[in-house]
Amino acid sequence: MSFTVAIVGRPNVGKSTLFNRLVGKKLALVDDMPGVTRDRRPGDAKLVDLRFQIIDTAGLEDAGPETLEGRMRAQTEAAIDEADLSLFVVDAKMGLTHVDKTLANMLRKRGKPVVLVANKSEAKGSDGGFYDAFTLGLGEPVPISAEHGQGMIDLRDAIVEALGEERAFPEEDDDAVAETDIVLKPTDDEEDEEALSHYDESLPLRVAIVGRPNAGKSTLINRFLGEDRLLTGPEAGITRDSISVEWDWRGRTIKMFDTAGMRRKARVIEKLEKLSVADALRAIRFAETVVIVFDATIPFEKQDIQIVDLVLREGRAAVLAFNKWDLVEDPQALLAELREKTERLLPQARGIRAVPMSGQTGYGLEKLMQSITDTDRVWNKRISTAKLNRWLDSQTTQHPPPAVSGRRLKLKYMTQVKARPPAFMISCTRPDSVPESYIRYLTNGLRADFDMPGVPIRIHLKAADNPFEGRKRRR
Repeated sequence: MSFTVAIVGRPNVGKSTLFNRLVGKKLALVDDMPGVTRDRRPGDAKLVDLRFQIIDTAGLEDAGPETLEGRMRAQTEAAIDEADLSLFVVDAKMGLTHVDKTLANMLRKRGKPVVLVANKSEAKGSDGGFYDAFTLGLGEPVPISAEHGQGMIDLRDAIVEALGEERAFPEEDDDAVAETDIVLKPTDDEEDEEALSHYDESLPLRVAIVGRPNAGKSTLINRFLGEDRLLTGPEAGITRDSISVEWDWRGRTIKMFDTAGMRRKARVIEKLEKLSVADALRAIRFAETVVIVFDATIPFEKQDIQIVDLVLREGRAAVLAFNKWDLVEDPQALLAELREKTERLLPQARGIRAVPMSGQTGYGLEKLMQSITDTDRVWNKRISTAKLNRWLDSQTTQHPPPAVSGRRLKLKYMTQVKARPPAFMISCTRPDSVPESYIRYLTNGLRADFDMPGVPIRIHLKAADNPFEGRKRRR
């Protein structure tokens, strides 16, 4: 990316709508209620021939530093300091407020390039607000409609003029681009056993952090980053968007997604919270490994179990993080209790890695990261067909499939059809008659014998080919 742009303005002027327009996707939550965006959200923007990094920010308000709004303001100011240019968005339909004027003064003092954007200029009666924007002393405003995509070429020209041609269009390193294209290309194709068993630790790893509200998800990510990148506080439900951040761990790029707290459906009433939970679900589906954060002081609430089940049903690798360990009075006793409950309450995730940790103090974070990468390695695992069929023969010899209606079921052949998560196909007679209990027996055997703890394993049954099918009967 050539440069970085921060979108700033007071609440509900259309910042997130403009962000979604520039990234070409609905990444940021948009709602008529002010204050939807709270954290900094980065994205890759495209505007005509410009390519740049863009940051959506919380609406700026006058508030004390100790309040939630004050902490949101600090996040926005950090984005302004990080960016090369700010898009200062005002509402042309509503006109200027004293908050707009306060923000204009703040941006002027920063001494960085600013493009004044008069959004909602397509609305009737917006001319007055557009001309009022001249009084802010930040140059000529650019009239746009983020919702309808109007004025984007004028916005492009204003950005180029503010930055200069040289900064707006830096020369790209073609070799670096080509190398990235090769490295990031994924494959699930069948290859030889040696190639399939190789796990490339140089590839970026996508990790989603999920859990109930106020479990400490944002605090955990801030501790990983070593900075207050995400809003935190005692208020439950601070995070609304799924925010992605990148950092480096032992030379590997880790892309983490902070998500909104997930409550039981019956308690999710507001439209905005439904959007937030849907955003968290998208983050789970996009991730490779998902960390489910438990509050160690009140672990294994019903919602915790349901979140783990959801993650496994989506086919993601899962790791449990028992946060707030610094508040536990008897760690050894609680650890033994948690291990017992994990095995008993999560039979579908037998062997899942569970790490006691504290986002507040940093305790257990190194072990948590190691568990994340180890689980991802298992999630990517492939097993040769020869090994699988030797294993299947051993399993069916030790514990043959049951007879159904007096006829013995036969499991003839097994192969792995995909990884991420590991999925296997077994060719057998009468697949619809194989009991679920026998499939669980095979699943648990695979997990134990091939060292695949804590990842979802899928077994598909297929009717064996009949070599005599299609032949005419001889009389």
